[in-house]
Amino acid sequence: MLNLTKIFNSFKDTVATKFGPNPAKMLIYTGVLGWFLSSAAQVLAIVVNDKIPKEQKMFLIPQEIGDGAINVLSFFLVTSSIKALASKLVSSGKLATPKIRQFLTDSGINIKTKNGWKVLKDFDFSKFNIKNMTNFDQIKPEYESFKNGVDVIGMTVGSILSCNIITPILRNKYAAGRQQKNLAEIKRLEQSKIQYPKGISIEDYKKYSAMKFSSGSLKI
Repeated sequence: MLNLTKIFNSFKDTVATKFGPNPAKMLIYTGVLGWFLSSAAQVLAIVVNDKIPKEQKMFLIPQEIGDGAINVLSFFLVTSSIKALASKLVSSGKLATPKIRQFLTDSGINIKTKNGWKVLKDFDFSKFNIKNMTNFDQIKPEYESFKNGVDVIGMTVGSILSCNIITPILRNKYAAGRQQKNLAEIKRLEQSKIQYPKGISIEDYKKYSAMKFSSGSLKI
């Protein structure tokens, strides 16, 4: 019991240390794990189902594995990409709270005008990261709180796009192509089991014909 408690505490500490500062990353990995387990359960259900013929299992199992791969990869790539974009907008200062904007202005990076905030034209935001500023500690709590929130929003948007739009389209295209191949293969297997009537040789034909016409008595 003590060992189980120690293992659980160690796992809990690892998760808190690795994902605590970045909850969006934890949501992405748990989402990927959920898709993987769901796909694995579907494959296992087909494998252990005795009502499904072996011939059909040969096609259904690869199809389920393919669907699962599409689900996992689509979810991970889409959510990670949108989260990365959201993170970049925050770290570069293009997306910020008024307090962060003021911090950047005080640091000489943004200029506040009557119409709002103006970004310096000669400033390269693609290489800029607020966390690398020497006085970052002044804005660290505000920045991390805002960035985590934006990351979660980005991950949520990516998850919605992946699960409801992108993944179904990719999965349907894959399933349609796979179904055509499966139907063609099933037809081929069915035809290979058909036993067509065998023909007879010329010699057998002559023999049967002679027997037919020579049978019975000849009358004049």
